[in-house]
Parts: sequence; structure tokens; C-alpha cells
Amino acid sequence: MKVRSIHVVTALLAAVFAAMLWGFQAMLLHHAPDMFRAPQEDMSFGWYVPLFSLYVVWAERKKIVASLSGPSWAGLLATLPFLALGFLGVRGVQLRFEIVAFVGLLITVPWAFFGKETAKAVLFPALFLLFCIPLATFLDVVTVHLRLFASSTAFAVARGVGADIVQQGTMVGAADGSFAIDVADPCSGLRSLFALMALTAGYAYFTQPTWLRRGILFAASVPIAILGNVMRILTIVLVANFASSDFATGFYHDYSGFVVFAVAIVLMVLTGEGITRVFELKVKSCELGDETSGVRPRRQRHGGLTPWSSSLAPILTFALVVPLMFFQAATPDVAVAEAPNVHLAEIAGFSSEVLEPSEAELTVLPSDTVIEKRRYVADNGDWMVVSLVVGGKSKSSIHRPELCLPAQGLRMVNPRTRSVAGRDWRFIDLSSKDSPTFGFAYTFFNQEGFKTASHVSRIFRDVLDRSVLNRIDRWAMVTVNASRSDDAGISLLLSRIELDGGNSK
Repeated sequence: MKVRSIHVVTALLAAVFAAMLWGFQAMLLHHAPDMFRAPQEDMSFGWYVPLFSLYVVWAERKKIVASLSGPSWAGLLATLPFLALGFLGVRGVQLRFEIVAFVGLLITVPWAFFGKETAKAVLFPALFLLFCIPLATFLDVVTVHLRLFASSTAFAVARGVGADIVQQGTMVGAADGSFAIDVADPCSGLRSLFALMALTAGYAYFTQPTWLRRGILFAASVPIAILGNVMRILTIVLVANFASSDFATGFYHDYSGFVVFAVAIVLMVLTGEGITRVFELKVKSCELGDETSGVRPRRQRHGGLTPWSSSLAPILTFALVVPLMFFQAATPDVAVAEAPNVHLAEIAGFSSEVLEPSEAELTVLPSDTVIEKRRYVADNGDWMVVSLVVGGKSKSSIHRPELCLPAQGLRMVNPRTRSVAGRDWRFIDLSSKDSPTFGFAYTFFNQEGFKTASHVSRIFRDVLDRSVLNRIDRWAMVTVNASRSDDAGISLLLSRIELDGGNSK
């Protein structure tokens, strides 16, 4: 490529990147920072991820320059799905879509301008930005299992060394009730897991010469982080049992995480040294995936097209991306739908009483969440507690009940979907160590009357409405806790509850 052509293409590329910053300004200035500050996501490390990516680009600048070659039509085509995803993400306030689209464009736009080798050269610093994606609430089902694993392992080990403790779900406490430690979401270890994975990815990139060895070290960060969190919970329990419960749940709880994370970093370094020694002992012919640290420039292949036609790829990329970014930045503010006009009322054949929401529900859920609870009692004495939760602007108002039930020490069996009065309900039998099996059911619907018992269907509809219609739906979730597992009795109550905007029958 001639010097003048390189200067022109570089100028076009700079203009495209500037337009991307403008088009994704909502993500860069509001959506991502707000998520980094959100306590439920616990992503304080996210601020450092872009800084490290910029450092990698600077450190690898010679490698990137050496990779420059001819334009690529394949790179232009590869930008299309990310442009669409970015538009949907910005329009629907879907931060995960925005980040994936932005990262994808950081790879495919250089590909379109300078070829595949350049895309490979910027691949790692671009993909590293994926650590900015908030996953704590998205992977809350993983959080529950991490909490259960940490509490169960700590309980078993502590009991093995003589601690007189009991366990109920994710709570570990003294048998005499002198202390109780609940392994809540912040103690699940998910934050330290993501932070250590990001740290290990960067460390592996600069200390391991091949992608195979980098991948092995990166994979090792998962068990290291989980083990570190288990050790933290275990030491808190042991200190509370054998020393001071106030010290364990106060000062030690607040600052032990730093010590454990430091130990995890040491384990990461030792694991890296071990990987290096193992591979150094192998014969070179057995080292799979070995590659040189530099990039050997090679002639760009244009799939049979002439250089003249291929040179149009940067121009068309510029003409496509820049206007779309300006249009994307002008997206109007998302509208919030009105809440469904639904209330829990008295039902013929059942006596009932209104229950007040718990303090935890009022504290944890967003302020615009509407909560109603009522206890119904049938003539035979069976009772059912019905909860109606209408979410607000935040998507954290409503979640799958299966995520929180195990943390309460409940075992879920025999999940099934049943249709009652034209509405699907998800039925689950629940049991614990100290109680018989009792019934549980739930369903979802929004302000337009879309109803489903599937969490996946609800999320798909919510994403579609936020992205395409630029509207935040007000979802309602109805749950039923019954004194016993009796599908017929629960269905009788459900058939008499009116959830279509009127009052109960």
C-alpha cells in the first residue's frame, strides 16, 4: 500500500473511531459508569479494564503497525452484525449489547481497513474490554451455586475441626445461636472471580508465549478464585466460633478479602511458573500452538477481487459507520410503560388478610417497585400466600424464583408447567430438612397482557420491546406459596384470581 494511500485510509479510520465514540457516548458516559457503581453488580474493577486495553495497544504498537496490509471486504461484512447489535443496544439501553457491539467494531473495522492480520493484532486488547460486561445479575444462577458451595464447604471443614455450627441454606451459624453468617450475594466470590480472571488474562498475555499456555493459565484462575473465597468464608466461621464473633463479622469480614485476593495472585504467579517449567521440559515438536511474538506481514488476499475494488472497503466502511453512529447517538430517550392495573382482592370461598412486605423486600427492590401480598385460607384450612410484584424501570425488580429458593435451604423437585384459566403457571414442589413438601407456583405478564411462565420468553420479549420499540415494559410476577403440594387446590385459587386488569372474582 502506498504512503499516500496509508495516510488517507488512516484518516478515514480515525474518523470512524471518532464517530464510534460519539455513537456510543451513552454507554461510555452513562450506562457503563452507572453499572460500575451499581452495588448489585459489584464491578469496581471495571474502571481499570479500558486503561489496561489502551496499555496493551501502546505496548504492541510496533506489532500492530507491522501487520498493516490491504483492505478487506470480509472485514466490512463482519461489521454489519455489530452495527445492528449496537443500534439495538443503545436504543434499548442494553449495556451488554452495547459492549459486545463496540468490541466487535474495534476488531472488524481495522479488519476492513487493513486486513485480517491487523484484526488479529488488536484482538486481545479489544476482547479484554469484554470484562466490562456486567455479569453478576446476568449470572445470578451461578451466584446462588457459588454461595451454596462456599457455605457448604466451609461448614463441612469447620465441623471437621470441631466447630459446633449448623447450616441452613447459605447461612452458617453457631448451634447456640451466638452468631450467624449468611453468605449473601456480595460474598459469593463472583467479583473476585471476574477480577482475578481479568488480571490473569493480562498476566498470561505478557508472560506466556503461546495461546495454549495462556489459555491454561486463564482457566486456572477460576478454581483459584473459588478456592480463595471458600477459604475466606471458612476463616470467618472459624474466627467467629473459636475467637470473637463481633471481630469475625466486623473488621475481619471487611478486610480479609484483600488478604485472600493477594494470596490468589501469588497462586496465579506460581501456576504460571509451573506452566512455564512444564512446557520447557517438553520437546519443541510437542509444543502445540507455539507462535512467534511478532507478526510476519504477508500479502493480503482479496478473494479474487482486484486491488482497486478492494480499496473501496475502507470508503464504504466509513460511509456506513459514520452516519449510523450519528443516527444512533440521536436515539430518543426510552419510554416507561404504565404499570398493569392489577391488585390482589378477596376471593369467594377463601378468607384472606393483607400482609405487609418485608423490610428486606422494601430495602433491596428499587423504589418504583409495587408489592402486594395477601394470605388466602381455604375452608379445609389450607393456606396460600400470594405475592404480586410489579417491576419498575430497573430490570432488577423481578427475577426467576429458582434463583433465591435454594439460598433459603429449599430443595426444588418436580418442576412442571400447567395452564390454569388460559394462563401458564410454573409449579414446583419445595421441601427442606425440617418441613414437609409444600407447593409453589409463579407466572409473569406485562402491561400489554403478554403472559408466560417462561423466564426466557419474558426476557426475550423485554429485550425486543426495549430495543425495537424503545419502551421499558412494566412486568408483573405473581408467586404462590402453598401449605402443601396440591395442584388442584392451588389451581382452584389461581382460577379465581383476576390478573387481566380488573378485580378478583
